Amino acid sequence: MIFNKQRPFLLVGAGRMGGAMLAGWIKQGVDPASILVSDPQPAPEMAAFLSDKGIGHVTSVPEGLEPAIILVAVKPQLMSKALPGLKSVVKSDTVILSVAAGTPISVFETAFGQVPVARAMPNTPAMVGRGITAVYPTDRVTKAQKETIDELLAAVGKVVWLDNEDQIDSVTAVSGSGPAYVFWMAECMAEAGKALGLSNEVARALADATVSGAGELMHQSDDTPTTLRQNVTSPNGTTAAALEVLMAEDGLKPLMQKAAEAAQRRARELAAD
Repeated sequence: MIFNKQRPFLLVGAGRMGGAMLAGWIKQGVDPASILVSDPQPAPEMAAFLSDKGIGHVTSVPEGLEPAIILVAVKPQLMSKALPGLKSVVKSDTVILSVAAGTPISVFETAFGQVPVARAMPNTPAMVGRGITAVYPTDRVTKAQKETIDELLAAVGKVVWLDNEDQIDSVTAVSGSGPAYVFWMAECMAEAGKALGLSNEVARALADATVSGAGELMHQSDDTPTTLRQNVTSPNGTTAAALEVLMAEDGLKPLMQKAAEAAQRRARELAAD
């Protein structure tokens, strides 16, 4: 890790995502004394967590601080208020790591100059340690800084590295927004069960457990999703009959493609605003 008590890790924004990542770091054994959280009004449970773990908390960034890395985890609409308060503590070798959707690297370079910046796109399963985060670093991010970023983000799930910043919008469309697609699928499965005569309670339980269980099976298995699907699909069986509908020319695949394209398009629109 490139940070310590003298040059700490500064977390700006301890909301759901920032808080989930913070909990993951503490669980992985990161020294609480090397972390400082800046949040004007953390939720009561987060304030209690910070106090219990001995993590420093400030409502605004103090003068004289020299953070080795700053994780910006505020909502995009709050970025214009958050960045000016950081300018005085950003040094030439301070890494800016952003998990803010729709905020391009150019925004941070405009605010802080030519400093190392890495833009990351995590997703909400990070809250249970099962997320995946895609990262694009600028050329100024050193090997040691990349290793630290990788260690930090790996505490809440898998990490993949991107070749260019434009790919962030594609990541947003697949994994960033993706959990909502899965939740919607569970809703649709439950509605289908109700239409077939099951009670709301039973249909919901079946759908929820099936989606979460299938995800865990895919996570633990070395097989690809294609192989897993084929393994549970008997020729001319019930699953095959259902998949014939879902895999039709106008079925789920083209619809998912349209949905991802819509998400990617909107991500680019937000970045351009």
